[in-house]
Amino acid sequence: MASILDGKLIRDQILIELSPRVAALAAAGRPPQLAVILIGQNPASEVYVRNKIAACEKIGIRSRKLTPESTITTTELLALIEGLNRDPEVHGILVQLPLPLQVDAGLVLDAVTPEKDVDGFHPVNSGKLLAGAPGLRPCTPSGVMELLRRYGIPIAGRKAVIVGRSDIVGKPMAILLLAANATVTICHSKTSNLDEECRRADILVAAIGRAEMIGEAHIQPGAVVIDVGMNRVDGRLTGDVDPEAMARLSSAYTPVPGGVGPLTIAMLMSNTVQAAEGICG
Repeated sequence: MASILDGKLIRDQILIELSPRVAALAAAGRPPQLAVILIGQNPASEVYVRNKIAACEKIGIRSRKLTPESTITTTELLALIEGLNRDPEVHGILVQLPLPLQVDAGLVLDAVTPEKDVDGFHPVNSGKLLAGAPGLRPCTPSGVMELLRRYGIPIAGRKAVIVGRSDIVGKPMAILLLAANATVTICHSKTSNLDEECRRADILVAAIGRAEMIGEAHIQPGAVVIDVGMNRVDGRLTGDVDPEAMARLSSAYTPVPGGVGPLTIAMLMSNTVQAAEGICG
């Protein structure tokens, strides 16, 4: 029977471990603070931000929520970010996506100083990831690595297949697995014989953003399946992997919800503490 990789359990472990570090920073007069910029009234974004702020409160990280008008221009948003960059009391800056269509998201994300880029999206942090240098890592991929490590799932020498090539999950996930000595294949929407490629995987990571696209034909019996997807279908949340096939064929898997999602927030907290400690490279 497949083991369930409980993201909530690992999240709680990480938050417990962060708490004394937060307390030490506060005692030294440097309480960590996360600034979150939320524009517009996207219900999903509002839920994500609420969960992030709740996690901050749980371990003593200060949070500052900024809610500019949805009509904000790129220039105005850049000025807001520059103010946060200069504020010594703010250690982490998070710009909640998606942004309004009139805003240049690329310019905005690049405007966050790398030392406060707790999402790990800045080109400087991407370069540090590629070079294996210390820096702030993208939260979802680093959360997956924590999950694998804490459940004692071996990576070195194993075949890992990632379905999805986004800058946020797919590419950094591949780099982190490669650094852990896995043999890595990245698949995407143009991959030929996707099912065959996936069936080679000892560790299969689905991050393509299409509900239950990965099914029985894609899963090697005994594989570890990490479902990064979060899709809403007919009012229910589902991942990128058929949950029945995943539970039947895998040796271990992440459920949706309750798998990777909680870890993303936990690693955001970890990045904020790391930024406050000034050990981002």
